[in-house]
Amino acid sequence: MLCGQKEFVEFGDITFTEKTRAVIKIQDGCDRFCSYCIIPYARGRVRSRQPKNILSEITKIAKEGIKEVVITGIHIASYGKDFKQEYRLIDLLEEINTIEGIERIRLGSIEPLLITEEFVKRLEKLSKVCHQFHLSLQSGCDETLKRMNRRYTIEQFKEITNLLRKTFEDAILTTDIIVGFPGESEEGFEKTYTFLKDIKFYKMHVFKYSPRKGTKAAVMPNQIDGNKKEERSRRLIELSNQNEKAYNEAYIGKEVEVLFEEEKNGVWQGHTKNYILAHYKTDENMENKIVKLKCIGAEKEYITVFTS
Repeated sequence: MLCGQKEFVEFGDITFTEKTRAVIKIQDGCDRFCSYCIIPYARGRVRSRQPKNILSEITKIAKEGIKEVVITGIHIASYGKDFKQEYRLIDLLEEINTIEGIERIRLGSIEPLLITEEFVKRLEKLSKVCHQFHLSLQSGCDETLKRMNRRYTIEQFKEITNLLRKTFEDAILTTDIIVGFPGESEEGFEKTYTFLKDIKFYKMHVFKYSPRKGTKAAVMPNQIDGNKKEERSRRLIELSNQNEKAYNEAYIGKEVEVLFEEEKNGVWQGHTKNYILAHYKTDENMENKIVKLKCIGAEKEYITVFTS
C-alpha cells in the first residue's frame, strides 16, 4: 500500500499506558496557520505516515494484548492530504477496525470541519470507534474565531455537534477554549459563554491566551488584561464542572462497558467507551479487562460501577 510519499520514521513512537492503551501518532505538521499558533512554523507542513506502517504497528500491538489505540497527531484531520493517491483518515480507520484483538479506537483532537455527513456515515459503521469526540472550538464568538483564523462559524459548529449527537446516541463531546484572545470584548466573551452553555460539552479544557512570539496574534492590538482572563477562565471552568457532573449523574442506573487500567487504594479505575472515568471496588485483578457493569453513583470526575 504505497501512497507516493517518503516515509517519516522520526515520529513512529508508541506510548503505552498501564499495558492497556497505545498512542499512535499518524502525522506531524500543520498548514492551518491559526493566528495564535506557532506549530506550522516550528513543525512544518503536514507529513503523514504510510498506512502500511501504521497498520503493521497496530497489528503488533494487538498481538501483545493491547486492546485500545488512540490515533493522534498535530492535525489528524489532514492525514493523507500529502499523499499522491486518495487516502484519508476515514480510510485508515476502516482498516484499523478490521485488526483482530483491537477492541477500541479512540480519536485524538479533531478539526471540526472533518465532521461531514459522509465522514459520519462511514464512521457509524465502525464498531470499534469510541464515541468520544474532542472538537477544538477555541471560541464561541464568530468575530473572535475570524481573528484566530479558525475556518468555521459557530453555526457550522453547532450543526456538527447536532450531526454527531443524532448519529451516536452516547456521544461525548469535549473541547478546548481560549479566553482573553486579543480583542475579545465583554460582549464577545458573553457570546462564547452563551454558546458553550447551549452546546453542553462534557468537559472543556480552558486556556488563558498567552502570546507566542512569531505569531500574528502576539502583535494584535487590544491585548486582554490578566485579571479579566482569570475571571473568564474561572466562569468557564465552573460551567465545565457543572456539565461533567450532570452528564455523570445521567448514567446512574445504566449499564456501561469499562476497560480497566489500574488499581488505586483497592479501587479499579477504567474508562467507558465514550471515555467517562469509572471506579469499581473489587479484589479481582481487572487490568486490561473489558466488563459490562451498572452505574450506581456519580461524582464530578467519575462514576461508580458495580456488578449488574
